[in-house]
Amino acid sequence: MAKQLRVSLTTTLTILEQLQVALSAPAGDTNPAELSGKDALPLLSTSATALKSQVTKLSLLTITSPFTHSAVATVLSALNSSVLPSLVTAALLVTPADHTKAFHAEVHALTKTTLRELTSLVTEVQAVAEKANKAKEGQKKGGELSQTEKNPVTVATGRVWDSCDALIDVAAKGVVGFVIRRVEEWRDLVRDAVEEIEEWDPEEDGDEFFDDLLSDDGEKDTQDEEEVDTEESSAALHAQKKSTLRILKPIAQIYPAIVANRLKGAGDVPCSSPSGIGRLERLMTNLQLIPEHVDEVAGALYEEDSGKCTQYLGKVKHCAMDAVDSVKPTWDTVDAADGQQKEDKFTIWSKTWMNVLDEVSKSVEADNQE
Repeated sequence: MAKQLRVSLTTTLTILEQLQVALSAPAGDTNPAELSGKDALPLLSTSATALKSQVTKLSLLTITSPFTHSAVATVLSALNSSVLPSLVTAALLVTPADHTKAFHAEVHALTKTTLRELTSLVTEVQAVAEKANKAKEGQKKGGELSQTEKNPVTVATGRVWDSCDALIDVAAKGVVGFVIRRVEEWRDLVRDAVEEIEEWDPEEDGDEFFDDLLSDDGEKDTQDEEEVDTEESSAALHAQKKSTLRILKPIAQIYPAIVANRLKGAGDVPCSSPSGIGRLERLMTNLQLIPEHVDEVAGALYEEDSGKCTQYLGKVKHCAMDAVDSVKPTWDTVDAADGQQKEDKFTIWSKTWMNVLDEVSKSVEADNQE
């Protein structure tokens, strides 16, 4: 193997390892003086696009005979000197303070995945180079690679492409686009849970078959008493299910309402100030907790644990109210020069929604006390 290629391969693998370590370090003020958080996503997209282009060249040069050491070394040199440093610089510019904790974690995870996949590809290139070198030393004419030999290179290349595409996509959609995707995922979880509760029939949870099998005529009086207790328990569960759904259904409405009125079309405005980032953090925290609490509500219903069901319904309601409250004002309200709150149709809707949820909650509490 030519010395230049051997050095380039070793250098690339070393750089990839070092860059992964850099991305695993705690988030801090690592921004270069000439760059800012606003440069992060354009640079991320440009770097990922450049990486995809260089990887395509590297793959074709590797699987096409004859194996040209100098051409492969040139591509690796471009990766080492500009493409990889730019990619990781872009990722490091994405900080929790400027882009939210969740988006920061997403970009860093995607970038590390890209570096790992590229490491796998470079390792495959190294194997092909060594094979070509052995053939040359044995004075054998290097023939074309078999399909079996090409497959590891093409598969590894495809994985790098996929990773680059994911980075390009997340950069194009930005923080708000990322938040929309997560909110829609949580919305689907809540919808599924509510539908499951709707379809659940408390009367189907009994073991009547085994009760009949184990009973005898001498226990008829006991059976009658147990049937009365079962009927009362079933009625109570039906009532609990009904009251639970009365609270959960309006809560499920906030996900599409927030996406349509506060996230879609918002552009970069929510990320233009620390207060906007803070509101996004608060929104995501609450909307993520709701499906977790709803699962606990469903579990408590199935276990006939009324106290636990009521407890987690309260948590669901609190998170929903806080989520709506976090985006009740328009995004530019907090930083408005006059300090006055600006209202729009969502602000009005949110007030109505909160009143409705309060009334439903009071009605449910009154029914439970009867």
